[in-house]
Formats: sequence, C-alpha cells, structure tokens
Amino acid sequence: MISGGPSTFLAGSPPRIFAHRGLALNAPENTVLAFSHALASGATHLETDVHVSRDGVAVLSHDARLALPELDIQLEALRIAELQRIDLGFGQSFASLAEALDAFPEARFNLDVKSEDAIAATATAVRAAGATDRVLVTSFSEDRRRRTVRLLPGVASSASASVVAQAVVAARVGNRALIRRVLSGCVAVQVPETASVLHVVTPHFVRAVHSVGVEVHVWTVNEPAAMDRLLDTGVEGLITDRSDDAAALISDRSQR
Repeated sequence: MISGGPSTFLAGSPPRIFAHRGLALNAPENTVLAFSHALASGATHLETDVHVSRDGVAVLSHDARLALPELDIQLEALRIAELQRIDLGFGQSFASLAEALDAFPEARFNLDVKSEDAIAATATAVRAAGATDRVLVTSFSEDRRRRTVRLLPGVASSASASVVAQAVVAARVGNRALIRRVLSGCVAVQVPETASVLHVVTPHFVRAVHSVGVEVHVWTVNEPAAMDRLLDTGVEGLITDRSDDAAALISDRSQR
C-alpha cells in the first residue's frame, strides 16, 4: 500500500495538541486505550515511541526494557505475540505500530524511532498502512532520523537533538541562512522549554525558527499556566501528558 499523497501532518491551523504517549489516565501509556482517550479529549496528534520485537515488528513503548514484578526483560527479546500476551493493566497490552495505525486510520502519529533495529520496522509498518502522509518521524539520533526518512519519501520530520542544538546557536547569532540550512527537511523543531541552564524557547528563538517556515513544538508541558505562557510566545504545538487540560485551555483562549 502507498501513501495517500502529500503530508497532511500539519494540516489545519495551530495550536496543535500532541498527546505524549496518549492520555494515560485510566490507561497504560502508549496503548490503544491511551490513544483513544487522548483523541476523545481533544488531542490533534498522538506522540509515541517505537522499538522492535524479536521478530522484527515495530512495537510502541517508551522504554526498551520491560520491568514488572514477575518479568524483567528487554522488549527485543520477545516476539510480538509474546508481548501482546502481557497484561499492562486496564485490559491493555503492548500495541504494534501497525495495530495503532489501523485502529486510528485518521489520526496523525508523531513517531520517535528509539533504536537502530526499529528503523526498518517503523518504515515497513507505515508503508503497509499507507500512512506516510499522516506520520512525522523523529529521533534523538540524526543518523537514525535520516535513515528512517529515506525509507519513507515525503514523510514529515522534526529535528534531532544535534540539529536542534545547531538551530539554537544559529538563532542566537541571528544567522537566518544557517537556520534555514540546518533545518532543511524538517517541518518542526520539538524542544523542551529549558535544557539544563539554557532557556531554549524564547520569543527570539520562536521568531527565528518561524522565519524559515518551521514550527515550534514544546515538550513536555503539563501545567496550564505553562501552556498559556508558551502559546503566547507563538509556539504551534504542545506535547503534553494532559491533552485534556490542553484542549480545555485552548478552547478557553479561543473565547477570550
């Protein structure tokens, strides 16, 4: 199956609500139930993480290690059928990427590729679902991000950690040409508000990134006051554990 056409990942007007691992209220994170709750709460995008099972299937989990009282093992040591027999609570188990894409055929997924082995598995699942147009690929590793993007022509992508660092420096020195070159191929930067002692998301940084046509999405923002402050700076996206609170805040802002 092939993609339905050009990327629609950033279709529609911001602000965008990225449900970080779904909405894990009465649901384990990164499960079909958590994603269902997130969409029902008003999330516009689902943010999740991709690892790989022993038999090469893209599986959704933030951590590579499963640590339960009765089981402590690396996900890659188990086949997908074995992972899906593990009870994570609330009737949920590990979801494959293919399962999530199929369960929510209109949803837009922000995929963080967590390991080298997950690159091919991620691309295979996205292509099979014809979901290239509604997926964004990112990774902490620039090499991993680039390799995944090459397997999914036309897919949206956000900057890796090293690229974000270069963009921050370029913004600080006011070098627009460098910002454009550094962020080439990226539709967004997805950044923390602060990193150690560095205040990343400033009005100056947001303006600099916007000047080259790239969006700013901030993680992980759970307090309504912080959401409000960041939206005032002009950021387009909030990556949050509380998509319900974000949706309520944005609704309130639209009525002010």
